[in-house]
Amino acid sequence: MKDFIRKSLIILAILLLVSFVLVEGIILMEGKKAEPPRVDYVIVLGARLYGDLPSPALMERLRVARDYLLENGDSIAVVTGGQGTDELIPEAHAMKKYLIENGIEINRIIVEDKATSTFENMKYSRELIMEDETVSLKVLIVTNRHHIFRAKLLAGRQGMEAYGMPASIPPTIILQSYVREYFAVVKSVIFDH
Repeated sequence: MKDFIRKSLIILAILLLVSFVLVEGIILMEGKKAEPPRVDYVIVLGARLYGDLPSPALMERLRVARDYLLENGDSIAVVTGGQGTDELIPEAHAMKKYLIENGIEINRIIVEDKATSTFENMKYSRELIMEDETVSLKVLIVTNRHHIFRAKLLAGRQGMEAYGMPASIPPTIILQSYVREYFAVVKSVIFDH
């Protein structure tokens, strides 16, 4: 019996290691793709605020979004993110403020300020986009590199044709971001439908 348990644990550990390597490989590949097609909507995913100021990870997302929006004057930004317990305002409000202060017209920004997860970001953003019946659901998602794969996966489950525009990851959180994302992908594959 002990031998069976030991062998089972070894097999389980090997399977977990293999799944970790495979999922991380996909995450890395998707995060390297810059796919900036012409789209009607750019979904900018929220991230932590320090009070009412964007964290370094969110600043990277906002810079990438701003550059794309400046180059593509017809695209509309959907800034999406609710308010965390230690945040003074919803993430989406801080994102809107940054974009306006950096040259994006207010009428090109839609605010989604209820979402508390990537799944909700996609669900609520889709609902706002669908209010305009003249556009397709072809969207560009702006988020940090490690997050592109899962964001596109969840957008696809909402019926959107999703492309990714990766932002850099602040060096101090690279390792934890990739490790945490493995578990988030597993959770999303199983539960986020």
